[in-house]
Amino acid sequence: MSEEPNPLVQFSNALTARVDTTKPITVAIQLAHGRRLTGIVWRPDVIVTSDQSLSKGDEFEVVTAGGSVVTAKIVGRDPGTNIAILRLPAPIRSFSITAGKSQVGAVVIAIGADGMGGASARLGIVNIDGPEWHSSHGGLIDRRLVLDLRLARHEEGGPVFDVAGNCIGMSTFGPRRQVLVIPTATIERVVPLLLKDGRVARGWLGVALQAVAVPDALRETADQSSGLMVMTVIKDGPAAQAGIVAGDIILSVDGTSTHRFRKIARHFGSDSIGRKTDLRLIRSGKVITVQTSIVERPAA
Repeated sequence: MSEEPNPLVQFSNALTARVDTTKPITVAIQLAHGRRLTGIVWRPDVIVTSDQSLSKGDEFEVVTAGGSVVTAKIVGRDPGTNIAILRLPAPIRSFSITAGKSQVGAVVIAIGADGMGGASARLGIVNIDGPEWHSSHGGLIDRRLVLDLRLARHEEGGPVFDVAGNCIGMSTFGPRRQVLVIPTATIERVVPLLLKDGRVARGWLGVALQAVAVPDALRETADQSSGLMVMTVIKDGPAAQAGIVAGDIILSVDGTSTHRFRKIARHFGSDSIGRKTDLRLIRSGKVITVQTSIVERPAA
């Protein structure tokens, strides 16, 4: 009499098989002082990884599946979406990446590179699946995906799959080492721009800002308790040309309160370049409105 298949064994075998199929697209990027980062072979000759953890440089040694070491060159970086891409000297074996859909409670597998041509794996669930959001650098992220799992530092930048084998995106660290996912849709949107121009154009006013409290005497007039103080103004930048000066406290951008910086980041996307914008601000104890133009942020 045959025994019934053990569901846990079947599940374990399915996960093992899933990890095996991802090895060809998972690579280790060698950094200074023995550190490393994981990358994804997004196209046969293009690697995607986490920009925030990739050190400065033009070239990096990459350990591919099986342990081969090649040199990849930086093609483009976008701090706004935390995506960096490198080009391999020649295409390597890869497979087509299919975008997956996430939902709270779904089981996911985060893959990392072990630095020797193999892979590591972490099992977790989707803890938060929220709407699109803007990073503190102004990049639009298509979904807010937070995972309930832990990653080692070298595993950041690897692919995250659902149990069906579809890729929901790239792992990265958020505040307090929270594990986030840069969605596949975001990567697919940004990679062509980086391949073309090496960067993603975004709007810029030419000011450095610091969150501050609105003076008590002006809170009723300002109708908010905090704003963004102009700390420095770039010479000949759009803000300088509009007469913005250090010490001004910006209350809103086109009617959007600066109480939370990320809420105004959407006003400085690629489509904002060349547009006029109204800044409501406090200057010398008075609330005034100043109009300025948004220009393209200079290359770093």
